[in-house]
Amino acid sequence: MFGSLGDIFRLPDLKRRIFFTLFILFIFRLGAYIPSPGVNRAAMAALFSTSEGGVMDFLNLFSGGALSRFGIFSLGVAPYINSSIVMQLLVVIFPYLEKLQKDGTDGPKKITQWTRYGAVVFAVVQAIGMTAWLGSLGIMQGGFLDWMLVVITLVTGSVAVMWLGEELSDHGVGNGISLLIFAGIVARIPEAILQTWNMVRLGSMSVIGLLVGIVLMVVVVAGCILLQEGQRRLPVQYAKRVVGNKIYGGQSTFIPLKVNQSGVIPIIFASSLLIFPYTIANYFSESAAGRFISALFAPNSFFYILCYVALIIFFSYFYTAVVFNPTDIANNMKKYGGFILGIRPGQPTSDYITRVMERITLGGAVFLAVIALIPNLMSSVLRINSFYFGGTAVLIVVGVAMDTINQIEAQLLMRHYDGILKKSGGGRRGLLRG
Repeated sequence: MFGSLGDIFRLPDLKRRIFFTLFILFIFRLGAYIPSPGVNRAAMAALFSTSEGGVMDFLNLFSGGALSRFGIFSLGVAPYINSSIVMQLLVVIFPYLEKLQKDGTDGPKKITQWTRYGAVVFAVVQAIGMTAWLGSLGIMQGGFLDWMLVVITLVTGSVAVMWLGEELSDHGVGNGISLLIFAGIVARIPEAILQTWNMVRLGSMSVIGLLVGIVLMVVVVAGCILLQEGQRRLPVQYAKRVVGNKIYGGQSTFIPLKVNQSGVIPIIFASSLLIFPYTIANYFSESAAGRFISALFAPNSFFYILCYVALIIFFSYFYTAVVFNPTDIANNMKKYGGFILGIRPGQPTSDYITRVMERITLGGAVFLAVIALIPNLMSSVLRINSFYFGGTAVLIVVGVAMDTINQIEAQLLMRHYDGILKKSGGGRRGLLRG
């Protein structure tokens, strides 16, 4: 393993990408510590000290602690994710956008550009709502112009985070937006460990509760890995074909259908989408309707959990339908003389793959929702507030880490190096298969 890690730095291009990734993550973390103007830091700290495990702590989790300091990157990647969700839904609804997305390279560029514009709109709405809410609590200082300065700062910071994520995807390793979320979550782990130790030392948490929390975290990580690695293999037989003087085909292989085709995208989309109503409600915090919506979408509330599970299942199916096309697979198999035993080539094969994919996607989505909810539910029962980063956050951390390792390993294998993790007894096999 350590020899393979050394191979990474023998490849100039891969080494450059890794150092670029680390540099972007450093800039992202630096922005979390630069405070926005006009904020009463003592009042902000007091607000978060009384919201342990609540909505504010949940929002602060995905900003990497920037919200508790009200840094310039307080909005994080939430506006961009919300815009991406809306745009992907519009692509499915409107045929023009669907055609535009499939129209070579210019179409996807326009979709991406519109997604960026939408992210700015979401950032403005969220910045205004957050500033107005903090102003009602007496945390924001100054008059109207000071508030406008804060809004402009937050929107600019959100656009900068969006740009950092895109640069990371283009010139770094892994998915840029996911890595930024990953960095924000991991940055809070030392703080959570210290809080847990203080709770055990002061007697507010029992040793048994701590051990149960650790076991729970191990179970969630193991379940996430099993979910990411799980696949259904469809056996495929290729008939022999004679082309000139050569014989092709005549071999058996399989189509690997992943149980969780969409990775951690449903978790990220569902979490970001449920945060948005809370932000809007804070803009009307003085009204009864605003307070009602805030309580309704509070994490660990029954309505929130119900919506969370439903959105995870929905986005699992939705994203799988976007990235996985059974018709293309069936046509390619038919073109090269491949067929699934007992299934006619062409449309019957496409229908069969679709049915199989629908069944395993349901199982994967339900399992994904269960893993995401178990630690949150247990934190309410065991009162392990410092483990609140479990569940959703652990799924994101493990999923993004595995995806990044997979991409690094693919780069190594393309250049005839062993993967990062090798099977005992020889053979190339990393933590993830490419």
